[in-house]
Amino acid sequence: MRIGAALSTLLLAPAITMASSHMDAPLITRDPSAHITDVYAFVSQIGNVKYLTAAVAVYPFEEPSIGPNKYNFDDNVLYAMHIATGADLAAGKPTITYLFKFDTTFKNNNTIAQSFLGAIENVNDAKQNLTQRYSVTKVVHHDQQVGNVDQRESDTIEVLGTDLTVPPNNQGLVTPHYNQNEDGDMFAKEGVNDPSKLDIYTSETVHPINHGYIVFAGQRSDGFYANIQSIFDLDVTFSGPERPLDSQAGFNVHTIVLDIPLPELGGDQQVVGVYATTSRKALTVLRDPRAPATFGEYVQVHRKGNPAFCELLVAGKDKDLFTETPPTVDQTIFAKYALAPELAKLLDVPPKLQTARTDLAGIFIPDLVKVDLSTGPAHLADNPNDPLFNRLGIFGGDTLKSTIQQGFGNGTVPGGWPNGRRFGDDVLGIAVIAISSDLRVSPPQIFAGFDPGTFNIGGVTQNDITYNSVFPYAPTPHNGRDNKHHTQP
Repeated sequence: MRIGAALSTLLLAPAITMASSHMDAPLITRDPSAHITDVYAFVSQIGNVKYLTAAVAVYPFEEPSIGPNKYNFDDNVLYAMHIATGADLAAGKPTITYLFKFDTTFKNNNTIAQSFLGAIENVNDAKQNLTQRYSVTKVVHHDQQVGNVDQRESDTIEVLGTDLTVPPNNQGLVTPHYNQNEDGDMFAKEGVNDPSKLDIYTSETVHPINHGYIVFAGQRSDGFYANIQSIFDLDVTFSGPERPLDSQAGFNVHTIVLDIPLPELGGDQQVVGVYATTSRKALTVLRDPRAPATFGEYVQVHRKGNPAFCELLVAGKDKDLFTETPPTVDQTIFAKYALAPELAKLLDVPPKLQTARTDLAGIFIPDLVKVDLSTGPAHLADNPNDPLFNRLGIFGGDTLKSTIQQGFGNGTVPGGWPNGRRFGDDVLGIAVIAISSDLRVSPPQIFAGFDPGTFNIGGVTQNDITYNSVFPYAPTPHNGRDNKHHTQP
């Protein structure tokens, strides 16, 4: 099968939603501060300590040049990362949940300079008018059997950190240290491979908290890259004045990154699952529009695990249902979309690849990013000390060695997604390769003509700004004064 012909078939079908466009379900697009764009999860190591690094990005398409730059975490949204271990993994049920709650304050409300009163030298100095602080809470869920029903009661709750600061957004002149040569007229700094080289706003907001956790929350460049515009423009040649075109280039998101010491999860001899949710309280009263009151229990408004499942595989009629339900229902409601993906038909793959796709169901059902913790640390993009990173993961020869599963032989498992997900993984490319290949047999049958050295979709093969290969890994936020949309460097 020629991938070019298959993609032409795909792109001519206007009904299919292809790739992680950050616009996955209709209702959540109206609520950007609660809209999850991507979830990342991978094994990392600092010194002799191994971590599960988990990250969640929200608020798609933050335009850096807007003023005032007031994209922020929402004080009324409960942000959560969920980790499933043991039997909870197959059930899609969180074993441990980490909650992030934000609070916004202003030093001076009697000014039009809402975010910045001047150039900021240090986080939360007198010139940073808008400051966000947050707390991190760990919840260990306990099951109690009542008849034939599992009920979660007497959860163990522990506050891991409070009064943690969020760095300012990158406006430009007032945030010079984000930018090259400490100059607000320059592009944002590229990623670094030494913590001492991080910009001061980032380094001052990398917070060690209780039990050896490390956390960061703040604005970052969008780490996802792909030519989404051409796909939805039904342009099968990916033509246009900008070529290649990275639709997410030049935009920022807000990102929470948490390093979890593996003993906190029960050690490294296991596979765990990671997903994220956002929730709002059930009732909002607008008696005072300037300060609406919220009441009741928190209700989930969005969730995300693997990239592209809701966008790429779930039919339009079920997209909102998917975002509002827990992964525990995936086996009964959404497994059909992985087992018989409509996309396989549109790619014109052989009939045997259009049904009984247990290989895809193993990735997406339940929709958690599965991470083998027994491996060494993941190979990271833009780390000159680790040239083994490949954007196509196992399809590009980037693998890790597991001590707890056979994998694809002798413990060989993917170096990136779908074994976790790293910043820099070409998730759209990996998804298309997986759907077009048969991973149910050993060795896997990759579609004819595949060449990892030349394979790409739309010519986009890297992010528009390099990633950090040290915590918090996500790239520097783009400068509001000097940034470039779409085109790659």
